[in-house]
This record gives sequence, C-alpha cells and structure tokens, in this order.
Amino acid sequence: MRLILNVIWLVFGGLWLALGYLLAALICFVLIITIPFGFAALRIASYALWPFGRTVIDKPGTRPGALVGNIIWVVLCGIWLAIGHVVTAVAQAITIIGIPLALANLKLIPVSLMPLGKDIVPVDDINRPVGALV
Repeated sequence: MRLILNVIWLVFGGLWLALGYLLAALICFVLIITIPFGFAALRIASYALWPFGRTVIDKPGTRPGALVGNIIWVVLCGIWLAIGHVVTAVAQAITIIGIPLALANLKLIPVSLMPLGKDIVPVDDINRPVGALV
C-alpha cells in the first residue's frame, strides 16, 4: 500500500514539492553561511519525494543552536514551503483518493517550518528496540 501511495504522491504533488525544497537548498548553498540549512532542505526533499513509510522524529539531546537556526529558516524558506504544502493539501483534498495525500502534506508542514533537530526515519525503525540488529 505504501508503494501505491508513494507513486500517486509523486505524480500528484511530491515532485513539485521536492523541487521546491531543492530550490531552497540551492539558495541556502549560495548564501554560504546557510549551508547547514541546505543540507536540511535536501533531507526534507527526499522525504517530500517519498513520504509514506517514513516519519519525522526529534534528534536525541538538547540542541540550542537548532532553535536559532529554525527561526532563521522560517524567515528564509520555511514559511514559503509551508504555504506550498497547504495549497497542495487543499488541492489534493478535493477528491476522495487525494485525502491521504492531503494528510501527508499536512504532516510535512511542521518539518518544513522547523527542520533542524529532526531526523527522518523509516516507520519500522520506531518500534525496534534500541541496540537491535538491522
């Protein structure tokens, strides 16, 4: 089921959203001081391209620099990417088949606003005991 949802997602919004994140990464790489944001944008671009079967978790430990970085990110790129997710979610929610895609878009909004201090992991890894062999 994940494969089918991911393919439908890719065709009906995922590709355009991933291109938006790639554009944000390019802008961040050009500005040099925002290179860490560019890497975060690339990480989210892969998630925006193929979201079903993966989820976002907080990285362990305290990250005081992530808060400051997230504030800068929201001003530079985050708000525009979040608006893109809202617009795409509304367009996808028009049809019954698009409702799961719209929900996935809404799930991406928090990470599009605050990407630093987050990690994208497979859903199967969440329930795996710590130290278990892969």
